[in-house]
Amino acid sequence: MTNEEIFALLDRFEAGRCTAFKLSTKDVTLELKKEFGVPVKAPAPTQTPAASSREPEGLFVSAPLVGTYYSAAAPDQPPFVRAGDQVKKGQTVCLMEAMKMMSEVPAPCDLVVEELLRTDGELVGFGDPILRYRAV
Repeated sequence: MTNEEIFALLDRFEAGRCTAFKLSTKDVTLELKKEFGVPVKAPAPTQTPAASSREPEGLFVSAPLVGTYYSAAAPDQPPFVRAGDQVKKGQTVCLMEAMKMMSEVPAPCDLVVEELLRTDGELVGFGDPILRYRAV
């Protein structure tokens, strides 16, 4: 595999929505992974003041892809995080499943979980808030 072919694969991977990619040949093994969970500010309210007071405010970990949200590694396991937990940067806060592939969602910084916004097994869209947090 030439350098140009590798660079072309890197460019396509970076531009695409795929979060993980692995290629193995007899000479080369290439494994790529995208990390998501960047904090996002809540959108500015566009409704009446009474309706907007019910919307959560603060920083959010958002869904890196369209998929199913899971709070734990397995149904019989404890959740990765609960409201009030202090979490270190990079620690897994949940799993997202898309097309039978599980992706860990890491904490974007050291934080305290203020509120979990999704229920286990819920379908979540790209960019939807998963949990609200306070940076520490």
